[in-house]
Formats: sequence, structure tokens, C-alpha cells
Amino acid sequence: MSDRPEWAGWTPPLRRRRRRRSDWATQTPTWREARPALIADALKRASARRSGNWFVVGASRDVRAGGRPYGRTVGGVEVVLWRSDTGALHAGPGACPHLGAPLRDSRVVCGTLVCHWHGLALDGRSLAGWDPYPAHDDGVLVWVRLDAVGGEEPLERPVVPERPAAGSGVDAVFTAVGRCEPQDVVANRLDPWHGSWFHPYSFVDLTVARPPTSEDDTFVVDVSFRVTGRLVVPVRAEFTAPGPRTVVMRITEGEGATSVVETHATPLTREADERPRTAVVEAVVAASDRRGFALARAAAPLLRPLMRRTAGRLWHDDLAYAERRWALRSTGRFPG
Repeated sequence: MSDRPEWAGWTPPLRRRRRRRSDWATQTPTWREARPALIADALKRASARRSGNWFVVGASRDVRAGGRPYGRTVGGVEVVLWRSDTGALHAGPGACPHLGAPLRDSRVVCGTLVCHWHGLALDGRSLAGWDPYPAHDDGVLVWVRLDAVGGEEPLERPVVPERPAAGSGVDAVFTAVGRCEPQDVVANRLDPWHGSWFHPYSFVDLTVARPPTSEDDTFVVDVSFRVTGRLVVPVRAEFTAPGPRTVVMRITEGEGATSVVETHATPLTREADERPRTAVVEAVVAASDRRGFALARAAAPLLRPLMRRTAGRLWHDDLAYAERRWALRSTGRFPG
């Protein structure tokens, strides 16, 4: 038996950066590398991928067995979701077929959705002109399939990105809404070059090691997550767009390898609406092979609000980016 203590060979996750004067202003400009045509081509390839008419509507834990119904408008279509007593997910039109009551404000009684205007009861099957929508719970997010909105050949299941093994990570879901279209959100995520310029409070030392090509449509990025002051966590990450409204960042090397950040852009308004609104639904699934990560999993209910606040700070800025892009496009001052 070895006499080496358990912590032998342990390496701290944090690194201490050398002190640099005027870090932000003296970093290498990235505007030449962030070529508009390169970002546009990556966006075009993403937009051509199939979604099968599936849209992310929220976090799995937002729709609870025994809880109230959950409402969302997707592409101008009202949707309501709820669970049966066994946890089965149901979805369908958000307006009662009788006189149009908002079913999101109704009640779930013994797993049945009961309209609060006149008591029409829905158990998830077709009734009185109300027909369900296909729904899917991937364990982190809930999806609904709207064929009339998507206009594609439908898929039986949504394209769910690969994640850390179930139960091995800590997940949190953040949602925000902006005045833009899904493509503006996706374009923001397909521009990693803005990271340490636009978000210096979160990212430093960002380099795009490999931009995407038509053969390998992946951004490879070296970046350090700023923890506090000069303490950082350096990683290598890959950005991919598996669908027209989804961008995934996956840590491939460094602390938290296999962790993912999924950004889903769900249109709330109809296509070509003069005042478009898009929901950003971002799922963070953090994982680590360190022994102490079991404590993080146990403390997940306490960590989730912190994870959501971190995402919210980034999206405060990134929605401004997406909204600005839409404003320029809508007035002909930006291609797209």
C-alpha cells in the first residue's frame, strides 16, 4: 500500500495571472479575425440544419407534477404544459377550446388540467377540438413540437446535445427575452471573439485557436474564466451549432471537462413580426472529475441561483448585442 496521501498529485483548479497594466485596453484586438463573412457562413450552415419543428420552452423543473400549468408562446402560438400525477409531460394549445380561457391560469387536479372558466377537463388526449402537441423532457429542458411553426419535416424526438452522464453534473437553466430574432442570438454565440472585450468581468486571455470551416464546423477556443481579480480557470472549449436555434459550448480540456452550456433561441412571435421577441433559454450543465464535486452536486439547490445570476450578467450584455444586430438588419444597415 502506498504511503502517499490522497491529495498527492492534486492540482488546484485556479491559476494566478501575472499582473498586467491596463489589461482590457492592451489585449490583442480581435476585429480582423471576427470576419463578418465567416460568422455569416457559420450562421447559414446552422440555419440549414434540421430541428424537426422542436422548440425549447423551459426547464424540466419548471413543469412539476402536482404543480401549476406552465405557459409559453412559441412562434405566436399559445402553448400550455403540465404533468400527470406520474410525472408524464403533456402539452397542447394554451387556449381552452370552449371559450378561449388561458389554460396557463387554470389548475391541475389529480394530473388533469381543469379550465378555471367552466371546468372543461383535459387529460392530455384530444377533446372538444383541443389536440395535444408532441412534448419531450430530456431531464434538463422541456421541448414542444409545433409543425405549423417550424414548417419542416417533423422528427420524432428533438436533437438534444450530448451532456455529462445523468446525475454526474449540476444543471441550472436561465431564461431571458429580447427584441430580436433567433438568428441574432445564434450569431452572438457564433462570435466568440467578443468574449474578453465585451465580458472582461468573466473572460480573459481568449484566443480562437481554430475557426470553423465547411468541413469541420467547430470553433476551438482557449479562454480563462475569471473568478476574482487575478485568479482564473483556463480551459479549451468547442462551440458548435447542432440546430438552427441552438449553440453548444463544451469544455474539452481543463477544469470541468465535459461541462456544457447550451443556448437555445425560441421565437415568441410569428416569423417576420415587426416587433420580434425571442426567448433565450440557456442550460448550464457543470461536471468535474474531482472528488469534491460530489459536494457541489449535494449543494445544487444552493448553486443554481448563483449559476443563473452568472448567466444573467452575461446575457444582459449579449441580448444588447443581439438586439442591436436585429435593429441594424431591420433598417437595412446590416446584411442578414
